[in-house]
Amino acid sequence: MVSFIVHGGAWDIPDDLVEAHRNGVRQALAIGWNILVNGGSAAEAVEKSVNFMEDDPTFDAGRGSFVNAVGEIELDASIMDGTTFRAGAIAAVQNIRNPISLARLIMDRSEHILLAGAGAVRFAQEHGITQCRKEDLLVGRELDRWKQIQIGKKNVSTKDAFRKKGPHDTVGAVALDRTGVIASGTSTGGTPNKYPGRVGDSPLIGCGTYADSLVGGASCTGWGEAIIKVVLAKTVIDLMEYNGGDPADASKQAILQLEKKADGFGGVIVLNNNGVPAVAFNTPRMARAYRTSEMNSDVVEV
Repeated sequence: MVSFIVHGGAWDIPDDLVEAHRNGVRQALAIGWNILVNGGSAAEAVEKSVNFMEDDPTFDAGRGSFVNAVGEIELDASIMDGTTFRAGAIAAVQNIRNPISLARLIMDRSEHILLAGAGAVRFAQEHGITQCRKEDLLVGRELDRWKQIQIGKKNVSTKDAFRKKGPHDTVGAVALDRTGVIASGTSTGGTPNKYPGRVGDSPLIGCGTYADSLVGGASCTGWGEAIIKVVLAKTVIDLMEYNGGDPADASKQAILQLEKKADGFGGVIVLNNNGVPAVAFNTPRMARAYRTSEMNSDVVEV
């Protein structure tokens, strides 16, 4: 049994961007699915599918990320193996093309879990990951968005950025491989005009990402400050452990808690330990795609 699910952000995706989001998550799903059905690991499937979305400027991860208040791009990512409970994460890192790959490198080759800023970049360089140029990550729409914010002298809060009309394209994936390992991963460029050094939920284990092969795995997207308050990914897994393994009910209840307790917006993708997928969100749209061994075709929805 193998199972795979990906997401490309939960927000009010405009009609003219729906097809790009649909195509992006469809292709990311295909990459991870091909790895799994050919005997590859859950971590590999998560990393490579997220790499594709990091390289796709449709999403807010890697190339296409939002610009912070001082005109820089800072990236966050995390990945977790639900059998070994090893995890790797980076926060507020500049000039790294594929943040999820650096997070996996930390998981595999470091005694630490989370490295930030210059330390994470130093670790990358020591292990053969070279820095890219800022221009390699910056796309025109985000430069224009940043310039408009500066011209208007608008104070854009993180909560404003995630109100139902605000853009957000954090990406993530959860995989179950043939050996029964569940892995989860999440990657993001954060929020528009964020304060330098701001870190959201995506690199925080238990908040944006969590995996436990005996229960399931989750990857979250949305207003990071609210997601952190309710430890959303771990909350989903705990609820699923207590409800007998129902991922649909667990994800729904967790999103209800996000809204009720923290006035938060967002979404979550989930697999249980049998590979059953589920999605829940309280935004108008969420880009996602999934497939299991028991399905004859992909499900792709926005």
